[in-house]
Amino acid sequence: MAMAAGGSKGGVKSDINVTPLVDVVLVLLIIFMVVTPMLQRGKDVRLPKAENITKEKEGAASDPIILSVTPDKKMWVESDAYPDEAGLEARLKDVFTKEPGRRVLLKGDDSLSFEDVRKVMKVANTAGAKTVALGVEELKQ
Repeated sequence: MAMAAGGSKGGVKSDINVTPLVDVVLVLLIIFMVVTPMLQRGKDVRLPKAENITKEKEGAASDPIILSVTPDKKMWVESDAYPDEAGLEARLKDVFTKEPGRRVLLKGDDSLSFEDVRKVMKVANTAGAKTVALGVEELKQ
């Protein structure tokens, strides 16, 4: 059997082979499906809603450390759990000795009382945080 190199006049065959395109698109889809859940930092909490929020400046100097407090009052730094305030304070002191000006973003679940969130803010302040920003969800009007 002979291979066709074109039409009857001997020209180049101009059919598009979509198989490589489909392969590349499927690989990209799988990569995005795997990477997307990793983009969220800290624990997943339901943030309180707020109307008047202060937007973060575009050229923020450093990447904030994410503190999360879940509804069961567990404290998390990024994805590491800390059952007590002493362990949390030790971890934060370690972070602030390496990077003294590092910002802190506190994500507290909206089912928590202010006292629970205030305790974590006090621990961060004792560990050396200059300011603690609270994570909120903007109300859509």
